Amino acid sequence: MGQEIAGRHFDGSDFRAFARRLEEETRLLESYVSEGRLSTVHGSAGFELEAWLVDQFGRPNPINAQFLAAGDNPLVTPELSRFNVELNSTPVRLGGGALGAMYSELEANWKRCADVAASLGGALVMIGILPTVREEMLTLENMSGLERYRALNEQVLRMRRGRPLSLDIEGIDQHLRTSHSDVMLEAATTSFQLHLQLAAERAESYFNAAVALSAPMVAIAANSPLLFGKRLWMETRIPLFEQAVQVGGFHGAQFGPVRRVTFGDGYAGPSLLGFYRDNLAHYPALLPADLGQPPERFAHLRLHNGTIWRWNRPLIGFDADGTPHLRLEHRVMAAGPTVIDTIANAALFFGAVHSLATDVPQMKQRLPFFRARDNFYRAARLGLRAEVQWFDGRRGPLTELIRREILPLARQGLEALECDRDHIDAYLGIIRERLDNGQTGAAWQLSFVERAGLDLEGLVQYYRDLQDSGQPVHRWPRIN
Repeated sequence: MGQEIAGRHFDGSDFRAFARRLEEETRLLESYVSEGRLSTVHGSAGFELEAWLVDQFGRPNPINAQFLAAGDNPLVTPELSRFNVELNSTPVRLGGGALGAMYSELEANWKRCADVAASLGGALVMIGILPTVREEMLTLENMSGLERYRALNEQVLRMRRGRPLSLDIEGIDQHLRTSHSDVMLEAATTSFQLHLQLAAERAESYFNAAVALSAPMVAIAANSPLLFGKRLWMETRIPLFEQAVQVGGFHGAQFGPVRRVTFGDGYAGPSLLGFYRDNLAHYPALLPADLGQPPERFAHLRLHNGTIWRWNRPLIGFDADGTPHLRLEHRVMAAGPTVIDTIANAALFFGAVHSLATDVPQMKQRLPFFRARDNFYRAARLGLRAEVQWFDGRRGPLTELIRREILPLARQGLEALECDRDHIDAYLGIIRERLDNGQTGAAWQLSFVERAGLDLEGLVQYYRDLQDSGQPVHRWPRIN
């Protein structure tokens, strides 16, 4: 969805032409796979961090156009709403000082962006759902000024035949029901997305390892417990995003089980090619634009894939010499709470996914897909308090699974990648301490509400002060 398009109004000829291009590029990808023409480079990593622009009171501030113009930073791009932006990284090869490089780049970029926001009378906050966002702020007037976003909204509503989008989230102790006339509910969700380049012959094992890790990762990074003043899931971002773009597949399946925001219905097969075949077979185009590029650039295939938001999503990119490569995009984690927490989360994932993919045999058989999916939604709802089922039918608290199995796997993986020992100790130490006191970003927000009530502006202002302190969230004081 990073690709801009030239217009937003389409007719039947546009859809037919796009379908032909998409079929041609899918067949071409099949030939690249069968002929071994995809990149063999493995282990290059990066991230995207979405953030909120807020005013002096901690409320959403729709100034991303001014912010982007003032910052003039190629690593910072617009998001769906005018009060969101995205901070991107430059790719690094995992190993050596890669984790430290990620931290240094994000820290420097965050400080530059914070200075720009301050010069405009506001601030920048990394948090999954901003507690002060209200439903009446999520309007088309606050949509970023890119054609692809307005086209997306138009096409989603066309597929829904004008029906409003319904939100129905049963929380732990509260329930939210509402309906919304456009896709701007999606703008209330901001995430930290990890990218990992995969050699074609290793892609299946890494992708499936990421699926298995989705439950522990969504829980350890939970930072979205509040929406429109209600206490819902520890990671409310998950059901919110799934319901904010609620359209399905072709014809009679448009409102059926095939969803565009999904955990999926099975593990990956060899080469990840099956996902692109499914995209072609099951998902009608939302943005049937003519991008004017040759089939070898897979531009239409990539655009179409960008309108199907799997929580673990395959991507196609290109090496510096133009060779196409496969990437994994791990999308389950919320943004924030701090730069160091964010990189600690990345270290946990990159280390654990490497170990699971390379050293754990028969993973798909030992953890059936439906168990991995159930674990994910239970962890999103309950956070670290969830009980999950792990390999070989073993069941137990998620906290203990992370402490006794995921953390050792992460350390083993980072050591195998030859990452700097000091970085491994520092970042995985943050995860261990977060587990020890149970204070994720979500837990901290709920503790604030329990003690101070629904002073949401006060919550965001205090959160921002603690975020700016640089202290990881497990060390944040709770309000008395």
